[in-house]
Amino acid sequence: MKYEFIGSEFQYLLIDLEPNEEVYIDGSHLIYKDKEVSLNAKMAGGFLSALKREITGTTFFLLEAKGPGKIALSSPLAGKVLKIDLMDKGVLAEHTSFLASEKTIKYDAKLGSLTAGIFGGEGIFLAKLEGNGSLFLHAVGQVNEIQLKNGQEIHVEASHLLAFEEGLSYGITRAGNLKTMLFGDEGLFFVNIKGEGKVWVKSSSRRDVALSIYKYLPKRQ
Repeated sequence: MKYEFIGSEFQYLLIDLEPNEEVYIDGSHLIYKDKEVSLNAKMAGGFLSALKREITGTTFFLLEAKGPGKIALSSPLAGKVLKIDLMDKGVLAEHTSFLASEKTIKYDAKLGSLTAGIFGGEGIFLAKLEGNGSLFLHAVGQVNEIQLKNGQEIHVEASHLLAFEEGLSYGITRAGNLKTMLFGDEGLFFVNIKGEGKVWVKSSSRRDVALSIYKYLPKRQ
C-alpha cells in the first residue's frame, strides 16, 4: 500500500490506491477522495463483529475503499498518525482512534475493564485488531512507543492510552491515597499494564481538549 503522512500538528493520512486495491476505513474520518475511488459499506468481520462495534460506540459498518485513486483520512483534533504492522500479535486500541487498515486485518471490538472505563474516562471501549498487514491509528497530540520488558509494569492515565499489544495484562490502579485522588487534579485511577510487549501512549486526549476549552466558555448565571 502506498501512503504518506501529510502535515505536522494536524497530521492526516493519504493513501494512494492501485486499481482494484482495497482498504477498510472509518467513514467518520474521511476528508476527501478522488472521484475514481469507490466506497461500499461492509460488515467487516461479519454480523457479530459489526454488532460488537456498534455496542461499544464505534461503527457498525466500515467503508471499503477501492482504487484507483487517493483518499485522505484524519481526526478533527490535532495529532499524529501511527502505522502499526501486525503479524503474530494483535492490538487493543482506543475505540475512536481507528483510521484505516488493509483488508487482511480483522476489526473487532472488546468491552474493556468496566471499572477502568467508569473511573478512567475513555478506557472502557477497545478496538480489537488482528491479522497480518498494516493498521493506521490517529492519536491526539504526540505518540510515544514504550517497549515493556518481561515483568515490567507501567501506569497510564486512561485517556492517554492509545493502544497496547495483546498478551499484556491490564487492570486499574488507584491514584495514590484519598487526598491524592480528591485533590491531585488527575483521574481517580490509572490503567496498569504489565508484561512483555509494546504500549503506545499519547500526550493529549479528547478530555484534555474539552476541559481546556470549557475553562474559557462563558458561565451561565
